[in-house]
This record gives sequence, structure tokens and C-alpha cells, in this order.
Amino acid sequence: MAVGARLALVFLINTGVILCHLEETPPRNIAVIGAGIGGSSAAYFLRQKFGHNVGIDVYEKGTIGGRLATVTVNGQQYETGGSVIHPLNLHMQEFVKQLGLKHRKGVPEKVGIFNGEHFVFEETDWYLQDMFKLWWRYGFGLLRLQMWVEEILEKFMRIYKYQTHGYAFSTVEEMMQSLGGERFINLTQRSVAETLQELGISQRFVDEIVTAVTRVNYGQSPSMPAFAGAVAMAGVQSGLWAVEGGNKLVCSRLLESAKVRVIHNMVTSISLEQSGDKAVYQVRYENENEGGYDFYDIVVIATPLHHETTNITFNGFTSPITPFPGHYQRMIVSVVHGYLNSSYFGFLDPKLFPFAVILTVESPKLFMFSTGSICPVNITAKYRRKQPQEAAVWKVFSPEPLSREQLKTIFRSYYSVQVTDWLAYPQYNSAKGIPPIVLHDNLYYLNGVEWTASAMEMSAIAAKNIALLAYNRWNQHLDLIDQKDLVHKIKTEL
Repeated sequence: MAVGARLALVFLINTGVILCHLEETPPRNIAVIGAGIGGSSAAYFLRQKFGHNVGIDVYEKGTIGGRLATVTVNGQQYETGGSVIHPLNLHMQEFVKQLGLKHRKGVPEKVGIFNGEHFVFEETDWYLQDMFKLWWRYGFGLLRLQMWVEEILEKFMRIYKYQTHGYAFSTVEEMMQSLGGERFINLTQRSVAETLQELGISQRFVDEIVTAVTRVNYGQSPSMPAFAGAVAMAGVQSGLWAVEGGNKLVCSRLLESAKVRVIHNMVTSISLEQSGDKAVYQVRYENENEGGYDFYDIVVIATPLHHETTNITFNGFTSPITPFPGHYQRMIVSVVHGYLNSSYFGFLDPKLFPFAVILTVESPKLFMFSTGSICPVNITAKYRRKQPQEAAVWKVFSPEPLSREQLKTIFRSYYSVQVTDWLAYPQYNSAKGIPPIVLHDNLYYLNGVEWTASAMEMSAIAAKNIALLAYNRWNQHLDLIDQKDLVHKIKTEL
């Protein structure tokens, strides 16, 4: 009797295990709106989770890559969008490895920080000399900053382990809480200036070093939230890299690998409709000549849903979905082929000008965020950076288009100017709160993560989270969503 009961119990347990892992009927069609790094990553991860029998359509009104883009000067391409990748960006590292891409060869460069009259900091060829100069001017500010950034990065790296184990989060706040507790939440609400001053970092260091970094990376001041500020600081650490041939290649290769259908049309509306006993989404789209629509079980929106960035309307929802508050930061990128006017920066002899990158502090005398000599996306073994007296390709970041007079201030003369007008990143102080991930059942929004920090890797992390979340919700794997104390839980599982 006891043996029979034991066998029955084993049977029930095993049956229960099998039933727990039975998958629901997979969705027939999934739509991803946007083919930037977020949308292309989402399509890639959705294909991994849902398999090859699911139809995946990616809508893109512009060019694949979104804010990863290039311009051509004299037959060579140069980055105008997202340009650098951190060595700890594991999704981007894995993409390059899996897609057969290569790291682009780096070219040494020296940096100076300009205040409109003179350089407040000048990098040299001697590391120890630079460290002494930083200590002499700023005390131990740099060391404290590095320790702060590394502590945040160490905790944030937990996301890769969570995602490897299939865990997902239904809000950005839940994800931040799981990674770093209330401290991470506070970092999205308090300014980087206030946070660093509490660590004993001087006002001069914030005004000069930190400001220069937040201006070049986000076009904003240290009044921006501390978490985004930490990401900006990580963006000037050593070991940064880019993709040979251009970072936008990651997007096109991801879409090719995922075997999706790319539809080059603009999505105009998303409507909730009934199809039998289940809800589906009608996605309407149009181009210059015609329009159309299709139906999807799951929709992922990977393009900003703010007043100045979207024309998508939502119909049939009991709780209306409207554009989110807040604005995006305008960033003008001017790619100039010409001769730098070194005398404007205090060097009368251009041969003596040592800097390839010129960062700036806040000053009414300055009309630019930064100016840098840039390399093409394809670098040969024989490539060398242009000498300061030679014509080179420069990239100027500014809040407004440069006037002819301003161009003549920075450059002695120039052959060409190509301007890209981006709504590049959130204006972090223009809205409170972070947009939701789940807009409705099986309707997801990827770009809300930008309101914690905007970076290629942040979009890739958000994309994988949404793929896991969509899969877990579709198959009722609720134990893999918003789990508490994941650090301890994963250690226990291991």
C-alpha cells in the first residue's frame, strides 16, 4: 500500500512538472515598431524565445539603425549617432561575436577641456603626469568618481545573470529595484551633482570634469539624474570600442539573423480588436503611395512615444494610451571636413595643437558641446590620425545648428559640412517618472528604459527583458516575472 502510494505520488509530481512546462499555443504574428538597436534587438530575442514558426514583422519608416547612423565624406563613412560601446556591454559584445562582426581598431587621442578662454585640463602622453595634474587641481575627486561608477556597474551587471535564467520585469522600476535596491531608484531621482558632492567630490570637479562628460554624452548638465550621469561617466572609461564598418551594422545583421520581414512604412495607429475569443492588434501603416494594415498577437513599440517623436494613435483601449510627458534633447551633429582654427583655442601654431577631442564646460561664450577629430568606420592597418595642421574630418556637437560665423570661428576653412539634427536622448529633467513597459496585454513599450539612461546597451537590455516578459506572460510563467531577492534566489539555484 505504501509502495503504491509512493508510486502514485511520484506520478503526480512528475505529471505536475510536465504540466508546468507545457507551453501555450505560440502567437502567430508579432510586430516590432522601430528598427534601431532596440527594435532589432527585440526582434532577435523574440525569435530566440518564440522559435521560427512565428511571423515577426519589423516596421521602420526611416533607415535601419535609427539613431545609429553614418555620413559619407570623400568616400569614407563616419559615425553621426551612437559611437562608442563599453567593454562590459555584454549584449553588444555577444552580438558582434554571433553576427560575424569585428571590433574597430582604436586610434590614440588626447583630450582637452575648454572653458571658452583657455583649457582647464590638458591630457598629455604621460599617464602619471595626468594623474598628478588631476590630483593637484581636484584632489581625490577622480578616484572617488571611479569607485562610485564601478560600484554601480558591478550591481548593474546582475541583469545579465537574471536574463540568462529567464527572469523578466514588468516595469523599469522593478528592474532597477532588483539590481540595486532603493539606492538605484534614488539614483534616477537625484541629480548627479548632488550625489557626487555628498561623496566629497569638489564643486570644481563637478563644474569642469563631470560637466564636460555630461555635455558630450547627453548635451545636458550635472543637474541630470545620477544614474544617467553614471552611464555618461562610464562612456569615457578606457577600453571603449566600436564596430568595424559602423555600429548600425549590428541592427541590420540582427534582423537578418532573426529572419524577420522588414516593412519600410510608417505606423500610424494601433487598434485593439477582437478575433474570436481573443484580442489582437490591428497595426495600420502608410507610405507616400499607399497604406494598409495587418493583425498581430503581440506588438512591441521600439520608438519613442512622446509628443515630438511620434504620430502613432491608439484606438479601442478602455484606458486611453496617449504620448508620454517630457521632451527629447536636441543634438545637432555637424561633420566638417576642414582645417581646425587652433588660434581660437589658444594655439597660434596649428602644428602645436595636441588635442583630438575638445570637451567644454558651461559658459555663455560657448556655442558647442564638443569638437572632435573622428576616424572612419573602416580603419586599415596603415591608417593614421591627421596632423593638426592638416585637413581632417571633425564632429561638432551643439544644441543649435552652427551659423556660418560660428563655423568660421572653429575652422580656418572647410570643404564640406553635413548636419544631422537628432532628438537624441530624453531631457532628463523634463518629466517625472519612467514610462511603463506594459501598455496593455501583449502590447509592450521598449523606450521607457531611456528615461533611466540612454545607451545602445540599455536598449539591448530592454529588448531582451521585453522578449522574456512577452514569452513568460504568454505562457503563464508568472514565477519568472518580478521575482524578489533574485540575487539570493539565483545563488541558491546554482
